[in-house]
Amino acid sequence: MRLALYSGTFDPITKGHKEIIKRASKMCDRLIVAVLNNGSKKTLFSLEERKEMVEEVLKDIENIEVVEHSGLLANYMKERGCKYIIRGLRAVIDYEYELSLAYGNYDISDGEIETVFIPASKEYLYVSSSVVRELALYKGKLDNYLDEFVIEKIKERFEE
Repeated sequence: MRLALYSGTFDPITKGHKEIIKRASKMCDRLIVAVLNNGSKKTLFSLEERKEMVEEVLKDIENIEVVEHSGLLANYMKERGCKYIIRGLRAVIDYEYELSLAYGNYDISDGEIETVFIPASKEYLYVSSSVVRELALYKGKLDNYLDEFVIEKIKERFEE
């Protein structure tokens, strides 16, 4: 079985994330989508809320499993017998950052973990969770970037 992993903070999950996940799911038998708990990032949504949104947005993709994760991703992958990390690339700045992570994961796994890069589609090249949060803060239009379920969650959050 070809098992791969796609990870992110997903604060919130965007249509760009979803598009990469859909494409990645066709490349493997099973895709783990790991919602990361990164203590160094201040998130708009809790880990549980982010996982709920990811599960809802991806519910029609049959071969995925959504998990919460904190800690070293390479260790989790070893536990699961997963050898492939999927990463989406938007622009050159993503490439430099992602390449350093890919080399790091390869090294700490003794060459067991490979990273597969999938370029974002043109319409999602400049979509990011941080841009979406900024748009939401100023009541900008979100439907090009987020699924309706996520838009409702953001509206609720900014009304609090």
